[in-house]
Amino acid sequence: MARLVVVSNRVAAPDEHGKQAPGGLAVAVAAAMHEREGIWFGWSGNVSDEPPEPTTTEIDHVRYVLTDLRSSEFDEYYNGFANRVLWPILHYRVDLAEFTAGHYEGYLRVNQFFAERLGPLLRPDDIVWVHDYHLMPMARALRRLGHRNRLGFFLHIPMPPPDILTALPKHEVTIGALVDFDLIGFQTESDAANFARYLTTVAGAASRDRREYQIGTHTFRIGVFPVGVDPQQLRRLASRASQSAFIRELRESLSDRRLIIGVDRLDYSKGILQRIDAYEWFLRTAEPWRDRVTFLQIAPKSRSEIPEYAEMDAEVGGRVGRINGEYGHVAWVPLRYVNRNYRRGAVAAMLRLADVGLVTPLRDGMNLVAKEFIAAQDPDDPGVLVLSQFAGAASELNAALLVNPHDREGMAAAIRNALEMPREERIARHRDMYATLVANDIRYWAKSFIDALTNPGRPSRRWLAPQPIV
Repeated sequence: MARLVVVSNRVAAPDEHGKQAPGGLAVAVAAAMHEREGIWFGWSGNVSDEPPEPTTTEIDHVRYVLTDLRSSEFDEYYNGFANRVLWPILHYRVDLAEFTAGHYEGYLRVNQFFAERLGPLLRPDDIVWVHDYHLMPMARALRRLGHRNRLGFFLHIPMPPPDILTALPKHEVTIGALVDFDLIGFQTESDAANFARYLTTVAGAASRDRREYQIGTHTFRIGVFPVGVDPQQLRRLASRASQSAFIRELRESLSDRRLIIGVDRLDYSKGILQRIDAYEWFLRTAEPWRDRVTFLQIAPKSRSEIPEYAEMDAEVGGRVGRINGEYGHVAWVPLRYVNRNYRRGAVAAMLRLADVGLVTPLRDGMNLVAKEFIAAQDPDDPGVLVLSQFAGAASELNAALLVNPHDREGMAAAIRNALEMPREERIARHRDMYATLVANDIRYWAKSFIDALTNPGRPSRRWLAPQPIV
């Protein structure tokens, strides 16, 4: 059986004790490599003046191969082009993109560097699966080095329509480079349909069935593969962790108040400011609920060296303080705002304890917190998910209370609806969404993508048939 070679910006490599960091991609890779040997290649997280040869750790039949980057290349590739250009544009925020030629060249240079480091490790029959926006030119770099392997790419974040994509300078060398892959996967049909329009209207690709495209002599496919979670494992983890001293302390601190929770990385795409505004409107207009509910927003800081993130942090902190000052009293803090990471079990238990989960990004590829919230719930007395219509998860979890994150009053009404929803309705909604998680779990996601990449002639229920874009 051919080896699977996974390439991603960061690698969930085992620590010195052989324990692997938890995460969706780590679970998916483990599932994909269950019956085959393989390699997981990517950046080590370290910077050095002269990157040494890649380091290798082998656990079972998987080799974890990590390479350092020069500090200047990290700034240009990661902080610069990937996160100050591609991230905002792919999240529909062209206004926040700051393109510079140096960052763009650094991004291409690092992709070339990764390809050169990966190339000697490849066998002719290896299957290569590349992940996310950091590595869109990877196939082109590998092809130029002479590699003819089956190459697949999966985009974990949104893919906007062509009029936004073409606002990216030199988009044909980044977005357009995706056509050198054999299979390009997306989270939702909307994302795939947007890329299909880019292919036909901008890249000049030809297609007869809207799933297979051709440019020159190269034929490639696009498909929809929504990322899942491991719902049974998350349910067990949340149930066990609910008995911890940490959760007992949190439960006692609530003093029988209902808990609303949000868990997000501190990022402008997550809609945290809009969510806080909606909660404030809820407190203003739903007076009977004052002092009966607490909103816990967990938002670990990220990319703090980028000015937009530092400004957002200050603005969120200011709004939290104002709300607590206006509505709180000595025995009640309406909004608890925490900038730290928690262990996976602690997060799962907090999600289980919550009566309402607020997952309201302005735009998100999938948002696994929404799925984790459903998986963590007690099925006999579940909480209610309030979910943005602009999260990829909304296409699967349509039994959630779907909201427009720009509609403050609508979100406030959904919060109240969630808090007052009868138990029977909560159970029915949760049962429907949990069944969806089981049917499309993280292992199925990995298997369906690899099957589509390795068997290009086999029909797949996840092949795209683009719908009109609304």
